[in-house]
Amino acid sequence: MHRTTRIKITELNPHLMCALCGGYFIDATTIVECLHSFCKTCIVHYLETNKYCPMCDVQVHKTRPLLSIRSDKTLQDIVYKLVPGLFKDEMKRRRDFYAVYPVAEGETGEERGEVRGRERGQEREQEREQGPLPDEGIVSLSIEFHPGSREDQKGPVENGDLDRDKSPGLRFLRCPAAMTVMHLAKFLRNKMDVPSKYKVEVLYEDEPLKEYYTLMDIAYIYPWRRSGPLALKYRVQPARKRLKLCPALPSEGTNTSGASECESGSDKAQSP
Repeated sequence: MHRTTRIKITELNPHLMCALCGGYFIDATTIVECLHSFCKTCIVHYLETNKYCPMCDVQVHKTRPLLSIRSDKTLQDIVYKLVPGLFKDEMKRRRDFYAVYPVAEGETGEERGEVRGRERGQEREQEREQGPLPDEGIVSLSIEFHPGSREDQKGPVENGDLDRDKSPGLRFLRCPAAMTVMHLAKFLRNKMDVPSKYKVEVLYEDEPLKEYYTLMDIAYIYPWRRSGPLALKYRVQPARKRLKLCPALPSEGTNTSGASECESGSDKAQSP
């Protein structure tokens, strides 16, 4: 069974912090030649007097180094996601700054800290203000039956052990964020009295989830906006039986007086 490995934010700091200012990336910007990243204001100010990367001394550009830097939106989103409260604090600082000084022309709403004016900005701010789900946090989820393929439906119905027509409909649950998919499957098994020869599988849309995933993992891996319950599904399938392999038979020329376990078991059963 796989175990969830938790990594401290301090272990990721070297990948999330700017080498020039020592803080977390703000408007992360990457040098094209060497792919080293810095805060936008830090690298722009540095390149005013230098034309080499501050980390590896690679020449950025002979005459116009600013042409060889690119905004790294993906990296910035990761930093905002991993550092709780950073996005909210940065937006507040920008709003306070532009409240004192005139608003420069050509600035976007997010650059001024005004992200609530756009629908996309609302979703991003709401998600980032919430920050990572704590282990003791509660996740609201909905779970319903997933019919699956026709082959999956035949076995249980024909055997009469589980009638899919009587399967419960949509259910709403509140579970700890650290709850694993395995525990959720056990809960469903006990709730519906599923026989042991069937397995309960939890899915996100049509994709089966790993047993060691926690609800917090699912919230970050899949595009759940937290505007409603985490929508999950489940299905019941026949459990696969593990084949028991008999020990290898002795090769020719060796002592065959002692038979293998499977052969000796059958001989003893038939002997008087």
